[in-house]
Amino acid sequence: MVRRKKIRTRGKLQLSRYFQELEKGDSVTVIRERSVNFNFPERIQGRTGSVEGKRGRVYIVKIKDQNKEKRFLIEPIHLKKIKQAVK
Repeated sequence: MVRRKKIRTRGKLQLSRYFQELEKGDSVTVIRERSVNFNFPERIQGRTGSVEGKRGRVYIVKIKDQNKEKRFLIEPIHLKKIKQAVK
């Protein structure tokens, strides 16, 4: 897990990631944005899940935690869209 941001990006927000639009069913990975003060559970850092919907400005992300599927409300700046391999 990365503890620091690079020196040129410290304190800056990527507005394109902050205002990104995700669709229901998109696969995302959870990557904490360090420049946003947020109580962020470390156990979901780096996990992948799927978007179930939107509530206000946050997204409902379904992540498998151990053997259970859990739903987390996560701001879009902490999400990165990933491509799924076609089977």
